[in-house]
Amino acid sequence: MSVAPTTIRVIIPLAIRKRNGRPKIVPPSDMAPETGGVDPHILKAIAKAWSWRRKLESGAVATMSDIAEAEGVTPPYVGRMLKLAYLAPAVLEKLLIARIAPTVSVKDLALAADLPWAEQARAVFADKENGID
Repeated sequence: MSVAPTTIRVIIPLAIRKRNGRPKIVPPSDMAPETGGVDPHILKAIAKAWSWRRKLESGAVATMSDIAEAEGVTPPYVGRMLKLAYLAPAVLEKLLIARIAPTVSVKDLALAADLPWAEQARAVFADKENGID
């Protein structure tokens, strides 16, 4: 008569990748939702920015301070992240539809929103457009 082992060993291959300058453990691609290389934090930040923009435009909230209080963040953070709702359509298309990863952090992506639309793609995807990956 054989006895079943009491310990089960599960092996999941993980990789360590740098995201926004920090090491991050990422699961295999078949286990993680497909973001096409775009950091999920960037996608979430863009979605949040558009939600905040709609709330401001509809009158659901009166100020960025109202949003900050409701979200538990600071008004300067809301102001910085709200800029993501004003990225150029070409940049949003590359991020959200083509799923091309930016070469900058979320913070730098928000700063790029201050640039003219014609310059934003070059600032956000600089290395990708020059063939450097």
